[in-house]
Amino acid sequence: MKLGIVGLPNVGKSTIFNALTGGGAESANYPFCTIEPNVGVVPVPDRRLDRLAEMYSPDKITPAVIEFVDIAGLVEGASQGEGLGNKFLSHIREVDAIVHVVRCFMDGDIVHVSGSVGPARDIETINLELVLSDMDLVERRIDRCKKGAKSGDKKLLAEAALFERLLAHLSEGKSARSFPADEMEAELIADCPLLSGKPVIYAANLSEEDFAGDLSANPRYKEVLSIAEAEGAKVVPICGKIEEELSEMEPEDRKMFLEELGLHESGLDRLVTAGYELLGLISYLTAGKPEVRAWTITKGTKAPQAAGKIHSDFERGFIRAEVVPYETLIECGSLTAAKEKGLVRSEGKEYVMKDGDVVLFRFNV
Repeated sequence: MKLGIVGLPNVGKSTIFNALTGGGAESANYPFCTIEPNVGVVPVPDRRLDRLAEMYSPDKITPAVIEFVDIAGLVEGASQGEGLGNKFLSHIREVDAIVHVVRCFMDGDIVHVSGSVGPARDIETINLELVLSDMDLVERRIDRCKKGAKSGDKKLLAEAALFERLLAHLSEGKSARSFPADEMEAELIADCPLLSGKPVIYAANLSEEDFAGDLSANPRYKEVLSIAEAEGAKVVPICGKIEEELSEMEPEDRKMFLEELGLHESGLDRLVTAGYELLGLISYLTAGKPEVRAWTITKGTKAPQAAGKIHSDFERGFIRAEVVPYETLIECGSLTAAKEKGLVRSEGKEYVMKDGDVVLFRFNV
C-alpha cells in the first residue's frame, strides 16, 4: 500500500511524515522546503505477529509494509505550474490513496500561505488543483479516442462520449470520485490515473490542546468531518507534535504515554487502519519456525491468488489451503491442539480468504 501525503505548505505534512516513518524529511517554516518526494517504508502494526512469534519462536518476523510518500506542498495554481506544481502532481499519480493533511491548529509562529487557518478553504484549494490537473488529462484522452475513432471504431466513440461526460462533471469542480459510472465505465476510468479519483483520508492536524479536548466541539475539525462525510472519505484526527514525541520513545514508554493520553493507538496505527478500510485490504498470516509473516491482499481474494502473493508457483500448483482463524489458534495454544480438535480446515480453490486466517498452502508444480 502506497499513501501520498499532500496538503498546502506549512500544514505539518513533513512533521507527520517524519514522525510516522523516521524518514528524516526536512521540516521548516517556509513553503516548498520539500522539493523531491520523501519516501518512507514502515511496518504495518499487527499485534497478532507478536503472539504468533511467542508460539513459534521464529528465526524471522516479517510484517506487511506500507509506503508513505511526502509530496511537496501544493498551492493555488499548482495545476498550471505554480510552485513547481506540475512536477508535484505527477508524484501523486503513483500512489494508491491520498492522505490529505489539513491544518486545524492555530500557531502565529507558523506562517499559513493564505494568511489564516481555514480547513474548508484549504481542502477546496487542493481538491480544485487535482480536478484541474485531471481535466487536462481527460481532454487529452478524449482527443486520442476521437482520432482513433475516425476509422469508425464504435468502442472508441463510446469511450470518447464517456470521458466527455466526465469532463463536464470535472468542469463543475467535482472530483472524479463522485462521478456516477457503471462497472464497465468505472474500469475504463480507472485506466486513467486521475488524481481526484483516488481514495482520500483527511488527516486533521490538531494542536496538543485541541487533540486532548472535545473534538465534537472543535469548529475546525468539524469542518473537515463535514466535508469528508459528504465525500464518503475517512478522517483521522492527528497531532503532529504528539506523533513526533512518540517516534522518539522506546516501545514501553510509548505505550505508557498513549495510555496517559487515553489512546489505544498511535496516529500511524489509525492511518494504517483507515487506509486498509478505504482500499478494502486485509492480512492473512503464515507461521512457522523459519518465519512468521503477514501478507496483504484485497477483500474477496480466493486462496490460490492469495498463495500467489508468496510465490507464483504456489498459485500455479495450488492443491489446498490448511486454514485456522488466528483467534482459534491462540485459544488452542498450538497448531497441533487445533488439529486435534478438528479446527484446522482444508479449503479448496473457491475459498475466500478472511482477515487473520493463519494458512499453510499445499501445492505441487
